[in-house]
This record gives sequence, C-alpha cells and structure tokens, in this order.
Amino acid sequence: MLPEAWRRRPWIPYLIIAAILAVVIGSGLAMNQALQPAVPSQLAGCKTSSLVGPHAYVSRQPICIQPGKRYTATIDTTQGQIVIDLLPDYAPVTVNNFVVLAVNGYYNGLSFWDSQDWEVQGGDPLGTGRGGPGYDLPDETTPMFNWTPGAVGMARVPGGPVNGSQFFIVKTQWPNGPPTQIYNRFGSVRSGLDKVSALAPGDRINTVTITVSDIKASPSR
Repeated sequence: MLPEAWRRRPWIPYLIIAAILAVVIGSGLAMNQALQPAVPSQLAGCKTSSLVGPHAYVSRQPICIQPGKRYTATIDTTQGQIVIDLLPDYAPVTVNNFVVLAVNGYYNGLSFWDSQDWEVQGGDPLGTGRGGPGYDLPDETTPMFNWTPGAVGMARVPGGPVNGSQFFIVKTQWPNGPPTQIYNRFGSVRSGLDKVSALAPGDRINTVTITVSDIKASPSR
C-alpha cells in the first residue's frame, strides 16, 4: 500500500527513481572516466582511422608520432605496472600504431589471453588469439635488437601477417634460438619485468598511458 503522501503526490516515486538512475549513471561515467588513460598534449591530435565495428578499423592508423621524440608506455595491469621504452627510430609504423591505439583507449580492459614459460601475449579484443583491429602491419626488421627478457613484439600466425594489435612480452630467452620470422620488435621493458612474469591468462590491461619526452636516450637492448 502506498504512503498517503505518495497518493497525494503520485509523481514522487518517479522523482525518486529518476534520482537513483542519475546516481547510477553518474557513477558509471565517473568510473569510465577514471579508466581512461591520460593523454599528453603532444598526442592530443592522435585520432584513429574510421571505425567499422567494435575494436575494428577501416585501415591502419594515421601517423601521429614525431621524429626526435622518446615515447614510453606504462601498462597498468591487474598484476601491477609495466614500463616500456618504445623504439620509434627502429619500428616507426608499429610504435605509431601502438601509440594511437593506446591513447584512444583500445587496450583498456583487454585480457592477456596467452601465457607461457617464456612469453605473455595480450591485445586481442576477442581474447582468443584470433582477433585484431581489422588490419595487419608491415614487417619491420630490427636485427640490432635481441629477443632477450623484456623484449616487446607484435604477434603473428606462422606464415601469416603481423597482427595489428596483439603484442607479446618475452619473459625469458626465446626458446630454441632466435625467431626465424619477423615479429616487429618495438619496445623494451624498462621496469616491471617481475609483473610480466606474474601475468597469467585472465589478467587484464587496465590502461596504457603514453608519455613523450624530448630527451633522446639510447634504447635498451
């Protein structure tokens, strides 16, 4: 039975419901905003190519990075933070692709779907190893860099093209010698290799934050 005040003012229940919905929606928006990576002013104009579906684009990402800059990616995961020095001078297309996707929130919430003794892999919107952003990347060779622990590269199916979003991080030495295929090595872990080792299938990427510096330092190998 409705309270007397409600019977005399039938709009009160609707007002209460509207207030509750406003609080719920506001909380959701605030949470979503908190999960968005911080974007430095130098990357404010980094926009993706046109979307054709969820996590899928019509073409490769427009060039956004600039020469003579140092780019660092901080991947906040459910196991902690991993800081990666990117290698734009050696794999510019791959670094640009990763930066544009990251600053536009592509990786937020995606899982690490594969973890082996020697590597961990993530960046698949499907979480199965079969997904990607709708395009592939060109081969970018970096023979001057070894595939040592902390090396970061892009995934590819043996004999297939380089995936446009899936990346992996090496935990230990590459098994059975160096790879015979090109995996577009585009970064080196500066800190957080212990977090990399702790990652397992089901762990997630919370955010990827990109920072830009004018200081040109020698990249890690």
